[in-house]
Formats: sequence, structure tokens, C-alpha cells
Amino acid sequence: MRLMVIRVLVLCLTLNLALAVSGVRAEGPTETVKGVVDEVIRILKDPSLKAQKKLRRDRVKQTVDRRFDYEEMARRSLGRNWRSLSAGQRAEFVRIFGELLEASYSDKIMNYSGEKVQYDKAVMDGPDYAEVRTVLLRKNDRIPMNYRMILKPQGWMVYDVVIEGVSLVSNYRSQFNRVIRESSYNELVRRLRVKIKELQRTKNI
Repeated sequence: MRLMVIRVLVLCLTLNLALAVSGVRAEGPTETVKGVVDEVIRILKDPSLKAQKKLRRDRVKQTVDRRFDYEEMARRSLGRNWRSLSAGQRAEFVRIFGELLEASYSDKIMNYSGEKVQYDKAVMDGPDYAEVRTVLLRKNDRIPMNYRMILKPQGWMVYDVVIEGVSLVSNYRSQFNRVIRESSYNELVRRLRVKIKELQRTKNI
């Protein structure tokens, strides 16, 4: 009897895991991006959060963090320099990179004023890579924003954003590589920390 109960529990756990994995894979890259964008817009439009700026900002960050792969973005932004870092240095850089993105772009998100987002069909590059093409619709303006995605065990994750043809990761990589080439990796980290503090002070994050 005890053996039968154990077998039933194992079967249930296996089925639950299979269903969870299949659910993750069932959500395509476009649906993933749309889910994040829709939730961010819902938070920004929530009248109960208008006067609670910190709570509003924190909820937006939590939503974005669930689908942005900061480690993948940081690794690609450092290029070949990533390989020479220790595990501790890599973890530190991923944290700094995430703080840089938040300090640089959080105010742009918070300043949402009713813009609409148009979605095109995702362009697949094999089974594990995709680019979700969107257009931010403003009055008398259209801003192309493409999300480059990678399929991870937790689902589709953003590893780059291309705004009006300019890759966020490529732009950072050229800047980071120049600093490392002309000085050192430690100098890059120092400059990033200074930049983050300046942005946080200016925006009172």
C-alpha cells in the first residue's frame, strides 16, 4: 500500500512538471512581450498608484524583471571580456548592469502618457531565438522597438532591445569594450557605479 501511494505521488509530480513545462512553451515570444507590456501599462494607469510613486516604480520593476534576462544582456554587453571574469565578478557585473538599466530608463517608462503599442508577427531564428517587432505609437510619431528573445527553461526572455534600429546591447558593448581597452575592467566598473549614483541622485530613485 505504501509503495502504491509513493508511485501515485511520483506520477502526479511528473504530470504537474510536464504540464508546467508545456505551459511555458505554449506561450510564444509575442505573447510574452505583450503580457509584460500590458501589465506595465495597467500598473501605470492604475489611479490608486498615481500618488505612490515608489510602489508604482517597484511594481513595474518586478514585472519587467520577470522577463528580462539581465545575465544574458550583461554577458553579451561585455562580449569576449566576459570569459575572463570570475564567478564573483560576473555576479557583480550583472547586478551593476541591472541597476544601470533601471537608473537609465525607469523615468522614461514612468512618463507613460497613453501611448499605444502595435505588434507584428515574431521573426523566428531557430527554435530558441526570436525577435518580436513592435511600434510605439505616439501622436504624429512611430517608434520601432524590437525585442530580441531567447528561450530559457522559465520561458521566453528578453536579452536585447532594438530601438529605431539601435541595439541596446551592441551600444553598451562598444562603450564597455572601449573603456576596458583603454583602461581596465575595474575602471569600467568604477565608472558605471559613478554613473548609476549620478542618475539615481538626479532622478531620486
